Amino acid sequence: MGWWIAGGEALLEGGFAPAGVALAEGCVAAAAAPGARRFDAAGLLVLPGLVDIHGDAHERQVQPRPGVALPAGLALRDSASQMLAAGITTAFLGVTLSWEPGLRGIEAWRQTLSAVAAARGGAGVDLRIHCRFEADNLDALEEVLADIAAGRVQLLAYNDHTPAIVKRLSDPKQVAKYAGRCGVAPEAFAALAERAWSRRAEVPAAQLRLAEAALAAGIPVLSHDDATPAMRAAFRALGATICEFPMAEDVAADARAAGEHVVMGAPNVVRGGSHLGWSAAAPLAERGLVTVLASDYVWPAMAEAAFVLAGRGVLDLAAAWALVSANPAAAAGLADRGRIAPGLRGDVVVVDPASRAPVATFARGDLAWISPAGAARLG
Repeated sequence: MGWWIAGGEALLEGGFAPAGVALAEGCVAAAAAPGARRFDAAGLLVLPGLVDIHGDAHERQVQPRPGVALPAGLALRDSASQMLAAGITTAFLGVTLSWEPGLRGIEAWRQTLSAVAAARGGAGVDLRIHCRFEADNLDALEEVLADIAAGRVQLLAYNDHTPAIVKRLSDPKQVAKYAGRCGVAPEAFAALAERAWSRRAEVPAAQLRLAEAALAAGIPVLSHDDATPAMRAAFRALGATICEFPMAEDVAADARAAGEHVVMGAPNVVRGGSHLGWSAAAPLAERGLVTVLASDYVWPAMAEAAFVLAGRGVLDLAAAWALVSANPAAAAGLADRGRIAPGLRGDVVVVDPASRAPVATFARGDLAWISPAGAARLG
């Protein structure tokens, strides 16, 4: 049957234009199919669905309070609904696989993979796994290598938070925070951290095996929190073609000089700067040093960030929207989405420009989420 999204201002290959958008058989179509349902988009923007290359807000559904876990399936169902309401049609769940137990441990990893597999096809949003593998999590190496080979992982990131954690072991407040997330006593957490750190010499060989596995599986690799161009170069040698959350401007510049995508957080743009005191994403995006904005820890921040950037006057909305749609799709190797053009996936979000809020989200050619105001526009 399909859909005809009529009367809106659509972001097409040549920019914004008054145009209807047809969806049929899961894709954008050249013309509306006979009997297509109509959605009245008059006064609204018709935009490509958002592609979130890194989002870990799902952790709040898995663990709404420190040490309190909910079933992975229930948590994922809630997450998928929230993502669609934010206009996200492709979501790479940032799943940290750490030596820590609890929220970021191996059991949580397994449960998330199972929940995603069970939900895939019926969740509306295209759910994918972005494995954030902690460098010192050597006990889980063989399992994650098997998961990569089996196609259960679609992005791999080199994470390395253990050095910072070890430095904070003398601070009881920090240790209590980490221990609460893991659901263990502070003393037990400190012992786990020290044990992980004791195997540091084994990390380079493990990262080389991860690089080989990702290459064999054909999945993109990211480096996370690169502090220096030298660090970026080291991860580049390990196959990391995406620079994620660089800690300094010269790192982003180094990555862009190598033709690599640079990812920063949309909340950074919305808030006007990094909550950690690192580089502000907006001016870097305006200079072409940031090419992708991800939800990071707030799903609605993606669409809002595009409007914030457009409001700053350097990038127009079409260029700003590319940071949350076409560019992340390209970085992730997904040539079938991120734009509205015949033959591409029918992933479209209809947005009210006054409120900057999604009114309806279409995923793979079908209506996946609609607001009360949007429901009144159905034909």
